[in-house]
Amino acid sequence: MELHKQLENLYLFRLVASIGSFQGAADKVQLPRSSVSKRISQLEQQLNVRLLERSTRKLALTQSGSQLLKSTEKLQEVLSQTEQLSEQQRSTPSGKVKISCSTLMAERYLLAKLHDISKQFPDIRFELNLTDDIVDLIDNQIDIAIRIGHLPDSSLLAKKIGEKSFAWFASPEYLAVAGTPDSPDALLSHRCLVFKNKGTTMDKWPFVHQNGQVFNIKPHAVAYCDDARAMVQLAVLGQGVVMGDPYYVQQELNQGQLVPILTEYAHPDRQPIHLVCLGKQGRSKAVQCVWEALSHSLNRM
Repeated sequence: MELHKQLENLYLFRLVASIGSFQGAADKVQLPRSSVSKRISQLEQQLNVRLLERSTRKLALTQSGSQLLKSTEKLQEVLSQTEQLSEQQRSTPSGKVKISCSTLMAERYLLAKLHDISKQFPDIRFELNLTDDIVDLIDNQIDIAIRIGHLPDSSLLAKKIGEKSFAWFASPEYLAVAGTPDSPDALLSHRCLVFKNKGTTMDKWPFVHQNGQVFNIKPHAVAYCDDARAMVQLAVLGQGVVMGDPYYVQQELNQGQLVPILTEYAHPDRQPIHLVCLGKQGRSKAVQCVWEALSHSLNRM
């Protein structure tokens, strides 16, 4: 017997015992008398004991019935607390929502969006897991994650919120000293900053010229870094050429701290950006509200 049905049957048993009749209990829960009687019979079969002595005039508890009634005294309290929890979920969203996101996306976009969500839902509190590594949602108890790249087939519920593209940048100070490369091959004599984490090393840079010509180079890496924010900062400080998404360095471009290079070339890959979670089953109202808010506010398609 399923647990929730057994709890329902226990509740009906206690109701019948307190009222003293199947009909009275049936009227209380707005069920047919036959349904209540059947549910009590199911409970007796499950427990393999007789709980009630039935007669045309009244019902009486058996010894087993009296023992069950006493041992389930706190059932009503549990059901009441469960109902209160359910009611809270139906009303104001509250509680913790744990979000995993890459460092640069969090700094440039996510944190501002969460600030707006907090003003709308002040009872929601956030726990942030900011890393450029891919984390296991179950092991790390992540409610929502923002992931870049193609997702493997899985049970994850995913919503595409954008695409990541790539281009190449350097600071004016660096280019003033090292010169501006005029072709991908010229990068072989330049200092380059390469992203590397536990699962990815982006040390192969592909280029497609406007005329269709394709180049693939292995840049001369003077620094490897697993934090995209730090890579951008190193580039701003004049440490070398960086490959990244123009969307995430717009601030540095607007302020003249970085400038695009090799603009006649494009990176052939575009990676999808997804909002992901484990699924709708068991999702709290707080998680649902944050999911919906981020789905709209981060969508840049």
